[in-house]
Amino acid sequence: MELKRFFIAIIPPQHIQDFTNQVKQDFADNYASSAAQKSPPHITLQPPFTWDLHDISTLELKLQDFANIQKCFSIKLKNFSAFAAHVIFIDVVKTPELIQLQADLMSYMQIVCGILDQKSQNREFAPHLTVAFRDLTKQNFKLAWQKYENRELYFDFTVENIALLLHDGKRWNLKTELRFSR
Repeated sequence: MELKRFFIAIIPPQHIQDFTNQVKQDFADNYASSAAQKSPPHITLQPPFTWDLHDISTLELKLQDFANIQKCFSIKLKNFSAFAAHVIFIDVVKTPELIQLQADLMSYMQIVCGILDQKSQNREFAPHLTVAFRDLTKQNFKLAWQKYENRELYFDFTVENIALLLHDGKRWNLKTELRFSR
């Protein structure tokens, strides 16, 4: 048995990833915050959990079963926001479809895979695309927030799949994309 860490997310299209990675680079270069560069741009649906790497095909099959009953839907990203003092992110507009996908996935993971994230059960889903966190000091948060607080951006894209990400000990990497069939 070889337990590895995984999480499930929505990965935006390449042009949005490129933009987001440029913003993450700005935080690394100008605000000494590079922790967000350890994962591709994403919107977390299922927080990190452990699974036996030797049984990864079972997890992927179960997740594909879930994806097979999902419908594509639109997501909008609008401006920047923050969880005060350490996290700055691109804001994701909460839609009924996104909220339902996340709730259904969490329930599915608990019932079918035996995975339960206790913290997520006790707080409201706050979809976001992180550009700086953890290693962003309070002082650099204030400086960066002055720049990003009123900076406007707008993207929309169609969600056609969910992604399983695997931690290699240093960073998160895309393991599998699970396409929606509807």
